[in-house]
Amino acid sequence: MGSTHVSKAGTKSQRVRVMKATKGRWSLRRLFWLALLGLLGFLAFEYLRLPSAEPLLKQNPETTALIEQRAEEARAEGRKPRRRQSWVGLSSVSKHAIDAVLLSEDASFYLHEGVDKVELEKALEEAVRKGKLGRGASTITQQLAKNLWLSTDRSLLRKAKELVLAHRLEEALPKNRILALYLNVVEWGNGVYGIEAGAREHFGVSAVSLTVAQGAILAAMLPAPRKRSPSSGSKALKRRAHWIVEQMQAVRRISSEQAQAARADIDRILGAKSAAEDADDGDGA
Repeated sequence: MGSTHVSKAGTKSQRVRVMKATKGRWSLRRLFWLALLGLLGFLAFEYLRLPSAEPLLKQNPETTALIEQRAEEARAEGRKPRRRQSWVGLSSVSKHAIDAVLLSEDASFYLHEGVDKVELEKALEEAVRKGKLGRGASTITQQLAKNLWLSTDRSLLRKAKELVLAHRLEEALPKNRILALYLNVVEWGNGVYGIEAGAREHFGVSAVSLTVAQGAILAAMLPAPRKRSPSSGSKALKRRAHWIVEQMQAVRRISSEQAQAARADIDRILGAKSAAEDADDGDGA
């Protein structure tokens, strides 16, 4: 009798534990699905709030999120915001400068649909390992989306918005329009936006007159345009400019003679010896 009583008590206790464990698992599942539904709802809400790219087909934006962010940063530091920008068409930009920017920032620009899937996968894998996004993998279309509408933070939510907006840009605009917009809004120094303003700020010439060397230097600035100016003494800027010239020669955008002359011009413009090493690779993803 005693052993039977203990057996029944033990069985009942086991059943209670199983029921509690089962209830706990269902609670966790319920929380998971509720969290997932909440996330999907939030993403849907954010998706609907994102701007349309269609107006950009015929209109140039009066300002951008990046320009406004820089202005706010300047005011927070007690400085007057600076803005140098002049809009130009692709026909008013040196072909060498366009080639330099494309090879530096997005060599597959005319081949993809706004996202380089291979590079994006690598960047996301690295982000998962490190717990944050690093620089890289962004196409020109993605960079344009970020400059026009988003911030420079490195959150996964911002990256998700960037991908959606890049898709909208590619759906609404032809490639040359996307490139023209990018060249006119991208940052090229403190308060300097667009290639026309960048050419005049750093070389005293118009964008259409940029040489191979000058175009390579401007393209080399783009990872960190407020730090890697031609007057900064940046070794990283000089190395990048030389690399861009090598790429231009490799894909036959320029001849070996033009490449040799451009390398000499880069050394002359940036100085035979750089005064400082710029180890920072960029201002944002």
